[in-house]
Amino acid sequence: MHKRVAVVTGTRAEYGLLQSVLGAIESNPALDLQLVVTGMHLLPRFGLTRREIERDGRRIAALIPMQRGDDRPLDQADGLARGVRGMAAYFERAQTDIVLVLGDRVEALAAALAVSATGRVLAHIHGGDVAPGDIDDAIRHAITKLAHVHFPASADAARRIIRMGEQRERVIVAGAPGLDRLRELLSERPPRREPLALVVQHPCGRGKAVERRTMAAILDAVSAAGLRRCIVYPNSDRGCDGVIEAIELHAACRRSATNAECVIHKSLPRDEFLRLLLRCRVLIGNSSAGLIEAPLAGTPVVNVGDRQSGRLAGGKGVLHCGEAPATLKRTLTAALRLRLRPGGRSPYGDGRAGARIAQALARLRLTDSLRKKVISY
Repeated sequence: MHKRVAVVTGTRAEYGLLQSVLGAIESNPALDLQLVVTGMHLLPRFGLTRREIERDGRRIAALIPMQRGDDRPLDQADGLARGVRGMAAYFERAQTDIVLVLGDRVEALAAALAVSATGRVLAHIHGGDVAPGDIDDAIRHAITKLAHVHFPASADAARRIIRMGEQRERVIVAGAPGLDRLRELLSERPPRREPLALVVQHPCGRGKAVERRTMAAILDAVSAAGLRRCIVYPNSDRGCDGVIEAIELHAACRRSATNAECVIHKSLPRDEFLRLLLRCRVLIGNSSAGLIEAPLAGTPVVNVGDRQSGRLAGGKGVLHCGEAPATLKRTLTAALRLRLRPGGRSPYGDGRAGARIAQALARLRLTDSLRKKVISY
């Protein structure tokens, strides 16, 4: 019997991480993919990245509007309500069997609540990680308690899920799907490193002024180090207006007809992002890519602030620092002295997460006992 698997994506970054999973589901004869697109993908301010999905040739089964992207605290709550209602209606209409979500964002929580309300099976990738951020950990762990099947990215995360009371046999260490394509690219001739910083800083749910000040300090530190900047827009969480204002002001102050030292992207296709990661001298900001993908790429990282505090680092060369300007400059200088080699072992897996997840879903028996959650301690 074919299983109808709805994969929910709400951001460009998460869609990139899911690429290998989507491909493996599409090629598995026991699975039918239903791609549900929501969240930032539908917001012009953040690049309207549903178009990237369409350019990839993937059929979008449903578009579910959630946030409006206006940086109000109520926008996330209103979006959550719209997401639960819209996804529950779609899952019922499409007779979805399994819903697969990744990570800790509000779009994944909306899907998880819709699954719970309609009696379906929920599978969760990247549960058990630690990344305090704004409310990221709380959302991630809430999804874990709603999920029936878990695909943690590391053995460390798997142990944490089991300690949360989830049954051991439901926890399958899959690895991080974000490494799948990166390992393929590492088999090619490595690009030369350039005097370039890849800057990815997300808001942490604080006020606009605080987020603007932090981003401005990061950009000033990179500029003072004499590096070109490739800056990627933040996600749509509260405080994003401050990050975006700092980006635009920085670019405006340094713009000239002959100066291409600062390039801004509202979004980046996954392959382009990974190739930049392999070319740049440093990744600076608070993206999870700094702890998962960058160590495998051999790229030094300046991990700023507390958003990723406690998350397992995928290798050496991840330098943690606070948000004070002097601290940022000192840590960036130390990162630029590092000479790391790409490749090697990673606690986040062997680059076959997508295939492993699809195979596990194909083998899954959709029984009443699977749908019944029990605490194992």
